[in-house]
Amino acid sequence: MANPVVWFEILGKDGNRLRQFYGDIFDWKFEVEPTMDYGMCNTGSQTGIQGGVGTGSQGASYQTFYISVPDIKATLKRIEAKGGKTIVPYTEIPNIVIFALFTDPEGHTIGLVQDRKDK
Repeated sequence: MANPVVWFEILGKDGNRLRQFYGDIFDWKFEVEPTMDYGMCNTGSQTGIQGGVGTGSQGASYQTFYISVPDIKATLKRIEAKGGKTIVPYTEIPNIVIFALFTDPEGHTIGLVQDRKDK
């Protein structure tokens, strides 16, 4: 089974400033979820992947990409067995996404997205 990269994120201390920057430079449009200060990005392209830009939790500042997998919990077990570390465990935001974050052995943050069966 293929595991495509399906989403990107750019998070920092000031989500509004980041959205303004990327919007001005690349003409990206955002639909902002104000309670999370997170903007779903529409790049205006039919190719490539879409993403989000916002304020990171507890001041976190990073960019990452998300890989689609059929079973996040099983994938995290394999990651940890190979020297990676779970930093956000299996998390479900109802009716939106099931995700997790891990670091590889060199500390890079990567995301996982699990296909929702109820879509």
